[in-house]
Amino acid sequence: MNLLDRYIARSVALSLGLVLLVLVALFLLFTFIDEVDQIGKGRYGTLEALLFVCLLIPRRIYEFFPMAALLGTLIGLGILANHGELTVMRAAGLSILRIFWAVMKLGILLMIVVVVLGESIAPRSEQYARNMRTAAQSEQAALHTGGGLWARDGDHFIHIRGIQPGGQLQGLSLYELDDQHRLQALTTADAAQYYQGDQQEWVLENLARTQLYQDGSSRVEQMTWDNWDSLLNPHLIRVLILEPARLSVTELSQYIAYLRTNNLAAASYELAFWQRLVYPLATAVMIFLAVPFVFGSIRSVSMGRRVLTGALLGISFYALNQATGQVALLYDFSPILSALLPPLILLGFGLILTARII
Repeated sequence: MNLLDRYIARSVALSLGLVLLVLVALFLLFTFIDEVDQIGKGRYGTLEALLFVCLLIPRRIYEFFPMAALLGTLIGLGILANHGELTVMRAAGLSILRIFWAVMKLGILLMIVVVVLGESIAPRSEQYARNMRTAAQSEQAALHTGGGLWARDGDHFIHIRGIQPGGQLQGLSLYELDDQHRLQALTTADAAQYYQGDQQEWVLENLARTQLYQDGSSRVEQMTWDNWDSLLNPHLIRVLILEPARLSVTELSQYIAYLRTNNLAAASYELAFWQRLVYPLATAVMIFLAVPFVFGSIRSVSMGRRVLTGALLGISFYALNQATGQVALLYDFSPILSALLPPLILLGFGLILTARII
């Protein structure tokens, strides 16, 4: 039986790898086409555009793996079915559940590899790619975030004009409010550098602090440098400039804690956090769905129809996942329920189909 397990897994693995390669290659091609319009800005040339596209490969693998798992399983088992091999296996006493488990063992192994890739390498490579592109286009080593980056730190509101890839902040403004939300002090600094010693803290450079008093007077103090104690650190600031879906589970967890500490809305990040945790379940459901579709037809369905079925299922799952997420954010539903609902619906659909063939 172990020999048959390996034979089934090899067929599915080859199909899954081919599907993943095609999906990633297509979207990288589309990404490069989009980047063509950016070539020529500053030092951003063709080589930089190709490097940018290549650095996105880990992210694309992570994003497309559930779809590739569904299509790869459909194609791999479909090839065995069209050649009559699944029929022979069934006649030899191999149950559908045993065949499913042979596929699922492969899926679990590949899922672990992809999750590690998506949680460790993908966020860093994508961030480096975007920093590299922005630095090349602006001909300087700073990352600009449109009109700047805004953040809250207790009673302080912070505006940052630019962030260097090394983590140094450029053009910092700190607005300090009193209990009645009136401006109490304003501090501006040319730069801020984070030092990790006995006390991890920021050091502001070339700063001016304006203290405002209730009688309308003010006092301006200028300094070469000063310490700045803040909840923000370079890691959290990097999180601020990325979309929730681009962050790892650890980054999402830390940033959600930061938002809650400052009494800020964290719904979109909580939803992304639970969607990342549910990712392995969604992938397993995709693999599970392929089995009843193959055994429900065996040799009567063409390969093209199986691929079309898998594509429609994948698109349906993506649309359902997006819809439940938006509804949850709009009506303040539970992010856990919103993340679990799409894979549970497809799992129920798969169980119904499986019950008909067992």
